Amino acid sequence: MGLVQLLSESFGYAKDAIWGRWVRWLLLLVSTIIFPFMYGYTVRVMSGTKPAPELEGWIGLFIDGIKLIVITVVYSIPLMVLTVLPFLMYLIPVSATVTPAGSGPEPLISPELAIFAALAVFIIFILAAIIIGILSTFAAVRFARTGKMREAFRVGTLIRHVGRVGWIRCFIALLVMGIVITIAQFVLALIPLAGPILVFLLMPAFIIFSARYVALLYESAPAAA
Repeated sequence: MGLVQLLSESFGYAKDAIWGRWVRWLLLLVSTIIFPFMYGYTVRVMSGTKPAPELEGWIGLFIDGIKLIVITVVYSIPLMVLTVLPFLMYLIPVSATVTPAGSGPEPLISPELAIFAALAVFIIFILAAIIIGILSTFAAVRFARTGKMREAFRVGTLIRHVGRVGWIRCFIALLVMGIVITIAQFVLALIPLAGPILVFLLMPAFIIFSARYVALLYESAPAAA
């Protein structure tokens, strides 16, 4: 499935989900504020339900939303560590010193080496963010398809699934999705007075669009041999 088809089918799915369905639209708007419900709804969208499901079984929606939040947080932990690490490495020359006899305190690590190490960690962070971003996206879809949280953490299975789709293709597809949504929201926000309101009103459409998009991307993997 090409990028144009991914965008087209996801747009059509999101449009059919809310256009003319004003009660569902209103409930989805409320769910974006009480966000576990919206997370739970995206689980149902990513499960492959077509057309878009109704908002029912609110307890189940809330529980699925909490589970998806937990999955997202767990996958973000390595990035949190990498975010803090460069600052700690930069502070080492200042805080960690030795004092040889007859001389003043000297840093254990030179500032130049610390800056170089911090830069290396930053590059690793970018690469890790891309890899973890792709894996966490597929983990969310796998959870939605199986209904089991543990399936979201079968990293080996996820890596093989991403490999069948193609790592570069996944990266490009997710990047395109992000760019399209960002541009659309930016253009809407430029509309005087009504812009921010329109962005809020269409937030359910953007969320449904992205959930359907990643579900289709997940489905595009060739069958395992």
